[in-house]
Amino acid sequence: MDQDKKILVVEDEENLRNILCKEIIKAGYVAIPAKDGQEGIDLAYKEHPDLVLLDLLMPKVMGLNVLDKIRKDEWGKNVPVIILTNLDYEEKKKELQDDPNCEYLIKASWRLHDVVRKVKERINR
Repeated sequence: MDQDKKILVVEDEENLRNILCKEIIKAGYVAIPAKDGQEGIDLAYKEHPDLVLLDLLMPKVMGLNVLDKIRKDEWGKNVPVIILTNLDYEEKKKELQDDPNCEYLIKASWRLHDVVRKVKERINR
């Protein structure tokens, strides 16, 4: 059952983090909020979530560094990660697209239900 599936939400914008967590809980998952990159890394190593929603521009540790640290951990090598950002890093985006466990969503291009749908798709693979 999906109710024990944990989703780590690494987002420094408090309102967006709260809304994402609320929607994830409504969808039947456990939401683990992290307010910056360092907290995201710490919680990822501690909780080993089933999926990570990850902002790129954050205080303390930037999102791409968080992703690199997660991928270096045995658990994190294959954990699904959905990058949520307003930045369009063309080169990094191509590299991320080569990672079958990573998706890249531009914030201005998605709605909340799109994110929840992506989470469900990834969890149910």
